[in-house]
Amino acid sequence: MTSKLVTWEVRQGVGESPVRPEGPDKATGNFAFASDLFADHMLWGATRRSPYAHARLVSIDTTPAVVMPGVQAVLTYEDLGDRPGFGVMVPDQPVLVNEFVQFWGEPIALVAADDPQTARRAAAAIIVELEELDPLVDPEEADRLDSVFERARVRRGDQNRHGEVVVQGYYELGQQDQAPLGTEAGLAVPDGAGGVDLWVTSQWVHEDHKQIVASLGLSPEQVRCHPTGIGGAFGAREDMSLHVHLCWLALRTGRPVKMVTDRSESFVAHVHRHPARMWYRHEASRNGELVRVEARIILDGGAYMSTTPQVLRNSALFGAGPYLVESVAIDAAGVKTNNPPAGAMRGFGNVQACFAVEMQMTRLAEELGMGQLELRRMNALDHGDRMATTGQLIEGSLPTRAVIDALAEIPIPDTTVPEDLRSLPGGTGNTTGAADVRRGVGYGVSIKNLGFSAGWDDYAEARVVLTGSGLEVHTAAIEVGQGMVTVLQQLARTATGIERVAVVFADTSQIGDAGSTSASRQTQITGGAVYEAGRKLRAEVLERFGGDELTDAGVWRNGELLATLGEVCAGGPIQSTFEFHHPETTPVDENGQGSPFADLAVAAHRAVVDVDPELGLVRVVQVDTAQDVGKVVHPVALRGQVEGGTLQGVGLAVMEELVVERGRILNASFTDYLLPTFSDAPDVECRFIEEPSHWGPLGIKGAGEPPAISSTPAVVAAIADAIGRPLTRAPVRPQDIVGL
Repeated sequence: MTSKLVTWEVRQGVGESPVRPEGPDKATGNFAFASDLFADHMLWGATRRSPYAHARLVSIDTTPAVVMPGVQAVLTYEDLGDRPGFGVMVPDQPVLVNEFVQFWGEPIALVAADDPQTARRAAAAIIVELEELDPLVDPEEADRLDSVFERARVRRGDQNRHGEVVVQGYYELGQQDQAPLGTEAGLAVPDGAGGVDLWVTSQWVHEDHKQIVASLGLSPEQVRCHPTGIGGAFGAREDMSLHVHLCWLALRTGRPVKMVTDRSESFVAHVHRHPARMWYRHEASRNGELVRVEARIILDGGAYMSTTPQVLRNSALFGAGPYLVESVAIDAAGVKTNNPPAGAMRGFGNVQACFAVEMQMTRLAEELGMGQLELRRMNALDHGDRMATTGQLIEGSLPTRAVIDALAEIPIPDTTVPEDLRSLPGGTGNTTGAADVRRGVGYGVSIKNLGFSAGWDDYAEARVVLTGSGLEVHTAAIEVGQGMVTVLQQLARTATGIERVAVVFADTSQIGDAGSTSASRQTQITGGAVYEAGRKLRAEVLERFGGDELTDAGVWRNGELLATLGEVCAGGPIQSTFEFHHPETTPVDENGQGSPFADLAVAAHRAVVDVDPELGLVRVVQVDTAQDVGKVVHPVALRGQVEGGTLQGVGLAVMEELVVERGRILNASFTDYLLPTFSDAPDVECRFIEEPSHWGPLGIKGAGEPPAISSTPAVVAAIADAIGRPLTRAPVRPQDIVGL
């Protein structure tokens, strides 16, 4: 063949913004989410839950449910036998309540029926006798009683060092819900041979697989967990919810079983962000150099451990922020209460510490008479420095000063308060006139680890398969709506030269672990596995056929087509598998010292708000951000991540909070749990700093979590600036602004 190739440059690779392959189906309502799954002869499951936060189980009478027409199974703890519970770190959560209720909404019994209405009625008909007990709901009391999952301690530097200027404060962060648009849902299908296939909302199918196998007493090959369509996660899907229940019901009935929570039930079916109470003391020299940071942090882990130890560690180890400090003393506790269980949520421990640290930095700058960014830049942690808490040497990129400078270069909005009612704090309610509005500006800077840390061997396996029609990427990594599918396609194209790339989601029996879709890790780690597998495959094919380039047309040498893809794959598909590991990390010692982080990223935010100080109303006008991203993979998707994460940070700053009384969630609906809408969304201006990471494909860094971390303190600081006095909690309530 003598056909010439015009260019070897692959299209829609890294640096471009191709359309997401699932985008049209999601936009038109044709995408299949977990709640859309269906199987012939399918049953529906429902759960009976506790009306108390703490109680002793006296008795259960399932007879009223069992005799209902259409009911196929009713299960309690007695049906499971002596099996362990489940939990992402330790199996401390029972599959069903077996003695004591530990949180409001904890599952007590399960029903499978012919239709969802019958299942719900049967679950409600079960007679459950409970002796209500006094719940432990005060995290400070839990700390005093030593009802604690984990304690963390950081000591570094001369503990007798002190500064001339001191600011100290007490800060609270409310409990935020991940609020994914899709609720918990799944389908379990028995295989007829004692095994089961499970499709369920999840962020980590291999971890689910381990827990299900243990809880049900099955062998690993009997359970197959499949990735499926998920309408958002943000950490809510890192812990299991319906997983064991679905498999158990399917195996008991011998029929497929589907479960879908409604919105109110969803609020108790997944973990939430840890609420925090934090005491901080910052000391600095007269010229603004940070000398000492002292902190005491309490995170409320709720009823079961989940990831509380890891979240707590992050809060403690990032408890001095992205700054150089000579002397640090931090004590932190993750306490056990009868409040709703807490676990992973976007920002994973950094959100709590960053809020307190940045409010302190704002107050310190005011005390010193320095500019807000001037103080932060002066003390910024950067490449070649050692972390103030752990002492870890920053060997990779960490362009903190460049990020702060990039934020400073973004023009600040016009200070003129708009006359348009829609742009005022009271909106079209016409409660606020422009003359009554006060404008404020606030700042926040954050640091976040990328990937699992503290000695965890973080890795992912991926397989690329070349066929006569293009390339397939096989992975068990979970697409939760963040655009991972597109990024993996881009990396595969860049690595191989093949433009026709499809991502195939494999179940746990077909491919190795890809880890959790969390910790801003999938782009670097699963992306790294795909990129390296692609490079390996390309090299193998070129060597086999003596070519110098691979494209959708086939193998080329010096512009001549040597073999088409069909000819290349005449003997069958060619595949390459790669297991990608991030650099080794080490656990910290009893004083928090070590090298626990494989990579770090920084972000900075500036918020501009308008406030009606008489009514306590707020309009977030603009939140500008600069972020350290390593290398931009998909410009449009990256901006979407930043805008979405920033809006979550805005929500935590001004409206999102679970209201809990005696362990009971009082606002378990989107009517009462307030979320920012498009009308609340501020303008966002972005700047991206491309300083390549020292590992991972093409120097890329994960970018999903940083936007949600320092945006919250920036907004709260801006409100404080507008009203002229400090604020110490988030979300900020109207009474906090008015001063009631």
